[in-house]
Amino acid sequence: MARVFWALTLAVIVSAWSFSIERSHAIQAESHTEKEANLKGQAQGGLFNRWTFDQQQSGEVPVGFSMLEYGEGPAADWAIKADSDAPSASNILAVSSSCQTVNCYRVIVADGFQYEYPDVSVRMRFPVEAAAGVGGLVFGLKDAKNFYAVVVDLATKTLEVSRVVDGKETRLGQSPIVPKIAPWHMLRIQRNTIISKDFIETFFDGQLVVTVEDQSLGTGRVGLLVRGQSALDFDSLHAVPLFSHRPFSAPAAY
Repeated sequence: MARVFWALTLAVIVSAWSFSIERSHAIQAESHTEKEANLKGQAQGGLFNRWTFDQQQSGEVPVGFSMLEYGEGPAADWAIKADSDAPSASNILAVSSSCQTVNCYRVIVADGFQYEYPDVSVRMRFPVEAAAGVGGLVFGLKDAKNFYAVVVDLATKTLEVSRVVDGKETRLGQSPIVPKIAPWHMLRIQRNTIISKDFIETFFDGQLVVTVEDQSLGTGRVGLLVRGQSALDFDSLHAVPLFSHRPFSAPAAY
């Protein structure tokens, strides 16, 4: 009887959540067996990382990162700069992109780390002298044509979640944001799961903004991005695995 009660309770919870979650109706790319194997690999350690860019000299390109390009246009300029107002003194990572198209993504990802269910956050700032600043986080990245992107436009005060699969971009969700009155802002994403559903939750300045359901991409790298003609400053990129949120075996059948 207790099992029946809890099964019904879970069904009600999942049903209630479905009203507030945007579904993408994407085909799951990984089988249950593949997800199990990938998740067990997340528990091996070495995936708790924080990049503050403070160990290098101003003007250098970040060590341990690779640059990727999606969309036509020139490459972006990623460089470490000294900044007395950096959240984690004393450097920041500044990026400038001169792409003229809105679907031009310029990405920088951490090398050697694969996350199945990541919790990723970064501090970001819109430079005063810049004409536009559109960028954010990338995760689940396989290559330049397969990744998830969470993009913030500080000028229009919007946040959107997109998926790129085989070079085709799909917007999964979008919502307005209310930035705090401060130069630096916090962007955070969590990819989580309950029962057999995968969720992407996005937060801006501590507030939940957009939640989408999607299982198109599995394990992948994490990093930063800018879109279109933009300039942004980043600091304190933090990534950890949420491996404890998913069971290693399928739930029991009631």
